[in-house]
Amino acid sequence: MLRLEPRPQASRVWSWASPLLALALTVLIGTVLFVALGKDPLRGLQMFFWEPLKSTYALGELMVKATPLLLIALGLAVCFRSNVWNIGAEGQFVIGAVCAAGVALLADKTTGGWIMPAVLLAGVLGGMLWASITALLRDRFHANEILVSLMLVYVAIMVLSYLVYGPWKDPAGYNFPQTRTFEKITQIPRLMAGSRVHLGMLMALAGAALLWVFLFRTRAGFAQQVGGLAPAAARYAGFSSRRALWTALLVSGGAAGLAGALEVAGPLGQLTPYVPAGYGFAAIIVAFVGRLHPAGMVLSAVLMSMFYIGGELAQSRLGLPKSITGVFQGLLLFCLLACDTLVVYRIRWGAGLGLARKGAVA
Repeated sequence: MLRLEPRPQASRVWSWASPLLALALTVLIGTVLFVALGKDPLRGLQMFFWEPLKSTYALGELMVKATPLLLIALGLAVCFRSNVWNIGAEGQFVIGAVCAAGVALLADKTTGGWIMPAVLLAGVLGGMLWASITALLRDRFHANEILVSLMLVYVAIMVLSYLVYGPWKDPAGYNFPQTRTFEKITQIPRLMAGSRVHLGMLMALAGAALLWVFLFRTRAGFAQQVGGLAPAAARYAGFSSRRALWTALLVSGGAAGLAGALEVAGPLGQLTPYVPAGYGFAAIIVAFVGRLHPAGMVLSAVLMSMFYIGGELAQSRLGLPKSITGVFQGLLLFCLLACDTLVVYRIRWGAGLGLARKGAVA
């Protein structure tokens, strides 16, 4: 019979092969799902894995979706490597978008070019402020950061709803819950004509490079990881676990806030109730599929954006429900967690576990 045998040490091969196997299993289960729904599985998979890549415009939309996912995942990687479980990046994303919109709404026709950096800075500071609530409650009152950060997501969404349905509502917007369109001077410059790809993509790639240098080439990055994973060892070595906590959450909140600012000042161009698109939660999957490594997260962000675009295409062309996007995201995470078993265990044929233990004792 099959049994799991502990490895002497974690397998480096399977730590990177596990996401690939998880993706293959996701495709296999997705094929079965399409058949069960009465849809052509080849056509369904084409929506997810070919249509987002087949043209220059499609690749541009892929980059637009991947930009916020990558930025948020980079911040989450700092948290997770520090053993700080920030699950509320969606709320930090929303508050960053709200703060950026507040600055953008101050602009008029005579405003100078300084407003665009101010919009982005407001988003970063907003995300950091929202994350600092979690850091304060964890640091001072030993609150569980998972619950606190998650609950703050819903508070952030209520703040957004209050503003777009109330004081910031566009009086000329035909009663739709949205702000007025931002002035052009506040919008993020696009990199290519005829595409929505904007400067945020370069910021995200630069952020990935900076994170790699910070984590793997600096003493501060080493101290950050040790301070979260082994507080006692960190204190012995002179590192501060409190500093690791605050740094992780502020960096994560700032990255999510920047993503929110880029979203409202880029593709959207105004603040609406539809800003929370689930990027903060999807970025958790991006971080783990990318193995918390900057290079891996670049690739997993592209993959997750393919799921977003594929889900939209499956709705319009195949008549599938909106939830198909979440189904594929959830399948990928589930398969990844299952395949990660192979990192610390190997599969063996042989006697049952009880017999194996008895033989070891003998």
